[in-house]
Parts: sequence; structure tokens; C-alpha cells
Amino acid sequence: MTTDARNQYEGLPGDFAIWIFILAEMLAFGVLFVAYAFARAHDVALFNASQETLNRTFGAINTMVLITSSYFVVRAVNAIKCDLSRDCAWWLGMAWLLGAVFISIKCVEFYDKFSAGITLSTNSFYMFYLALTFFHFMHVLMGMIILAVVIVKARRGGYSSRDHTGVETAASFWHMVDLLWIILFPLIYVIR
Repeated sequence: MTTDARNQYEGLPGDFAIWIFILAEMLAFGVLFVAYAFARAHDVALFNASQETLNRTFGAINTMVLITSSYFVVRAVNAIKCDLSRDCAWWLGMAWLLGAVFISIKCVEFYDKFSAGITLSTNSFYMFYLALTFFHFMHVLMGMIILAVVIVKARRGGYSSRDHTGVETAASFWHMVDLLWIILFPLIYVIR
């Protein structure tokens, strides 16, 4: 049985191993989210005051960037299921570019914080803010590497409507990155 046939049978898009990884990552982020909530509950005033220093506009733009990039990834999966390798590569390339926009905006945010002397040890809010957003930042970078590999293979005709597990695997990882930010943004930037 081919990987595609096995995964269709299991009902999961992409390689089964990516789902083990995604679940592990979601668990790790989930633990950090719960720890953040408990820490926030013990010092609401500090967390609210520190949150005021964040750039919510940048956070909102990054949210729209990742949601749009996930849409592009969906278009890429649909394209390869129709044997449109070039279209698949194009849509993945657009998602990759939006990932680069996200990374650029986060770098500006990190630079602003570090220039102001803010570090992991400044206070508990900044410890969570920097740890969570940097952990997510690294996942976006990893997702961009995965997308780049898939783009190159798609351009070379390495995927088809019958064999597109790699595209679905990359898409699954990218959607996880997007989902985590959709939780992270309101938790860190918005909820008071």
C-alpha cells in the first residue's frame, strides 16, 4: 500500500509522522499557554502594563499574513490534486513570501524590545512573550524551509495527483504554525 493510500485510509493528509510531530508541538505550546495563563492570573497588573508596550498592529498584520498564507497553501494542495505542479509551486511560493513578511515583522518587534533593554529576565510577562513568540518564530522558519524544499520538488514535477504526500505534509505543518499564532496573538497581545 502506498503512503498516499495509507494516509487516505487513515483520514489524515500528508505523512503520518508529521501528525505525531504536530501533536507533540501542540502539546508543548499548550503547556506554555496554560503556564502563561496561571502566571497572568497571579500578576494581572504587570501583565496588562507590559502588554501595552506591544505593537498590536504588527501582531494583527502578522495574523492576517499567516491566515492568507494558509489559504495559499490550500490552493497549492488543490492545484497538485489537479496535476498542476507549476501552480502548486507558485501558491507555495506565495505562502513562503508571506512567511518572510511574518519573520521580518517579528524581527522588527524583537529589535524594538531588545533595544529597549527588555530580555527574558525583565519580568514574567516578557519572559513568556519572548519565549512563546521566539519559539513560534522558529517554527515559521522551519515551515519556510519545508515549503522551500517542496517548492523545488514541485517545480521539477516531483508531485502529482496520485503522489502528493509531501505537499500535504508541508501544508499540515504550515497550518499548525498558523493555528498556533491564531491562539498566541489574542493570548499575548489582546486579552486583558
